Formats: sequence, C-alpha cells, structure tokens
Amino acid sequence: MSSPPKDQRKRVTLTKLAEMRALGEPIVMITAYDHPSALVVEEAGADVVLVGDSAANNVLGYPDTVPITVEELLMLTRAVRRGLKTPLLVGDLPFGSYEASDAQAIETAHRFVKEAGCDAVKLEGGGASAERARAIVRAGVPVMGHIGLTPQTATMLGGYRAQGRTAARAKQVFDDALALQEAGCFAIVFEAIPAEVTNAIMPHLEIPVIGIGAGPSTDGQVLVLHDLLAIHDGFQPKFAKRFAAVKAEMLRGVEAYAHEVRTRQFPAPENSYGIAPEELDRFRDSIAAEEHHSRR
Repeated sequence: MSSPPKDQRKRVTLTKLAEMRALGEPIVMITAYDHPSALVVEEAGADVVLVGDSAANNVLGYPDTVPITVEELLMLTRAVRRGLKTPLLVGDLPFGSYEASDAQAIETAHRFVKEAGCDAVKLEGGGASAERARAIVRAGVPVMGHIGLTPQTATMLGGYRAQGRTAARAKQVFDDALALQEAGCFAIVFEAIPAEVTNAIMPHLEIPVIGIGAGPSTDGQVLVLHDLLAIHDGFQPKFAKRFAAVKAEMLRGVEAYAHEVRTRQFPAPENSYGIAPEELDRFRDSIAAEEHHSRR
C-alpha cells in the first residue's frame, strides 16, 4: 500500500505509532545520517527515522560503531532534523554515553532533544540498560530499546551473529524485552533474532516492535538507507535486502564526468555563461588599453 499524499500526512507521534500497532498497520523505519537522505525518506513517507551510531562505519569511516562520539552524532542528527517534517526522529545514544550512571544517560538524552531536535532516543541492551531507559523516561525523554544483536557490545555476544538461537539465549531476549517494556520504552528494536523466537515473544508485548532480521511478525521493519540502496559494497547482512543500486549509478555518473572532462566535452556551451557583445568589446578594449599603457 502506498503512502498518503504528502499534504495529507500528519506528524508521527508516539500515540500514532501505538495506533498503528493496534490497527496492524506496518511501521516503516529507516536509518539515515544526513540532510539529503532526510529529504528522501521524508518524501518517501517513512514513519520513523533513526540517526544510528552505524554512521560510524557507514559515513565516517570507522571500523565499527564504538568510536563515534556524542558530538559527531549530534552534528549528523541536526542535519537530519532539518530535512524532516513528518517522521518521528530518534537519536542513537553512542557507546560510552549512557552506561556509567543514570545521570550520564539523562544528560546525554537531554542533549539529543535540546541540541538536535530529537523526539526520542534509542539505547542498546536489556539488564542495566533497562534501568537507564527508566531513568531517561522519568526525565521526560521517550526511549526506544534495542535487543538481540547489539552492535555496541557485539564482542561480548560472540561477534555479529544472530541472537536467541538457543533456549537460554532466547529466554534472555524475552526477559530483556519485558524489562524494557516495563521500564517505559515506547518501542523496541529486535535485531538478528530467529523469526520463530520473535513469533513467541510478540504476544507478550504491548508496545511496537521494529524488526531488523527478526522475521515478518514484528510491528514494523527498519533498514539502513545505505544498505537498502546499496550505497556501499561493504558487508551486507543477511537481513539487508537491496532495493536499488545507488553506488553503481553514482560510479557510472562520476566516470562519465571524468571522461567528458578529459576529452574536453564538458563544459559544453549550455554549461557556460554568456556576455553581451558590446560588453565583451568594452572589456577587450580595456585590456588592450592597459597593455598599450604598460609598454610606454
């Protein structure tokens, strides 16, 4: 089903997301990192936009998500905010910005709201993270949880692999989901969780669940814009379907530009500015007069 016309769309709120879940309307969430991307996902009718810490490796050149700083994510989030009108904007709290204490978590969350215009923030993990989520919610900032494969702590999980593939690990995912819901999270991201485990957990939750590699039974899906558009040729997770080949088209365009520059086909007359003939004559006369004067 296509999105409503732009002039008929209303700003997405937490209440709207809860209504969509209740009505069985799938929630479209996209991770984006800059202003041009924000304009695209706005026009495409996304419901939620996440400025994820995956900007670290997708746009900033880091090897993984851990090194990205609060300042870097705030800068990217502000750029996305300027391109959005309708979707709910969620800012990712980067590694090291919320784990130490409730006070640290609240301070970081407030910065994303006050300095970047976020509607909500997202943090990874259950356990202690659920307590951080509770503190942030009590401080007036909506929180989206994130369980299953949590990239910030992937090393502790044995690498970038699916989670919940044993009974014990599936029970941990279940417990984390309930803890985040009880802490007041308005939604939870399920990442890289077997579809059957997701199916078993969904009836026990009352808040929207957004899946990424967690099967079709979630209330919505999220993909990174760079993955779904094939903007880079890096590692492609199993769950990342490519809906376009943007890098290939970008490469074609840049190669064509380079060829036309080297063969002097570009710029053509239509790419150049003109000047009135009489003005050109006056300009040439002024140069000639200066040259004549300099020879004297």
